[in-house]
Amino acid sequence: MRDKVRWGIAGTGTIASSFAADIRLAPNAELVAVSSRSAETAGIFAARFGGIRSYQGIEALADASDIDAIYIASPNALHREHAERVLAAGKAVLVEKPLTTTSTDARALATAAAASGAFAMEALWTCFLPAISRVRALLAAGRIGTIGRVRAELAYEKPFDAGSRFFDPALGGGSLLDLGIYPIALCLNLFGQPRSVDGGWKSAPSGVDRSAEIKLAYDGFDAELGCGFDRDGHNRFIVEGERGTLVIDAPFLKANRLFISTGGPTRRLLASNGKTAYRLARHVPLPGLTRHDHGFPGNGLQFEIEAASAAILKGHVEHPLMPLSASTKALEIIETVRAKAPAAG
Repeated sequence: MRDKVRWGIAGTGTIASSFAADIRLAPNAELVAVSSRSAETAGIFAARFGGIRSYQGIEALADASDIDAIYIASPNALHREHAERVLAAGKAVLVEKPLTTTSTDARALATAAAASGAFAMEALWTCFLPAISRVRALLAAGRIGTIGRVRAELAYEKPFDAGSRFFDPALGGGSLLDLGIYPIALCLNLFGQPRSVDGGWKSAPSGVDRSAEIKLAYDGFDAELGCGFDRDGHNRFIVEGERGTLVIDAPFLKANRLFISTGGPTRRLLASNGKTAYRLARHVPLPGLTRHDHGFPGNGLQFEIEAASAAILKGHVEHPLMPLSASTKALEIIETVRAKAPAAG
């Protein structure tokens, strides 16, 4: 039995580079190959990361006999096509978020995975970070009591560019697929499926969502989520309970610091979301405030790489923290919001 999964990467963009750098921090994985539409681009990437093999096109990568798993880092609109090609070759697949651009495609991909018997997972790295493991433990232990409200935002201002992947509908653009997927997926991961979904969105000139608000209704509380390219948000994930407030500090998608407040003044301080308030919380001991630091080397992708590799080595077809059903549900939530007419502005 092998003790390491031999990985290939389909794509050579920014996230592919982060994956290639962080795989060195995952003891049960090794990078052996990369593919790109351009043979020259693949060769440059391969030389940059230790002389790994390079291929032109996903087909050659998928058919290589000494590769166990492939990370799909191609544009959103190609995720289903590329993942199905890998699964057809009998290889495990890890697909960069979003899994696909529609829930219909996600269900089709799940069917292809089941037919192949190979491992398949969306690479939503946030859910595998040590800080998020601590959040799960704290919530399970009732550290802040019964949950009364959840708030989260992920927004980064981006000037409109019709040709960029953020705004081009043909490339799977839009703030919901790029940013909103994170708070939605984390809610599904921590709290399960909501009873109902509501929300709204505003359109960019290209027709994709420039910003969106999502409301997930759970038993006893609502999760109020936001995302957008129209502003720089506070980018925290806040869980308010009857006995305290838990905050995943900004940017919560790469969580490395948590705050728990059980005192009135510090709870109000955290709720203010001001820069000064959080500067104090990070550096000054405050009564009723506990800080949990979970820093890590690299970009943080090593934790999802390690988790996926461990599951593959054990012969699993999914990972319990990121089943394909949850990835499909996240896309259904996005589609529910997008089905509404866009608001003005």
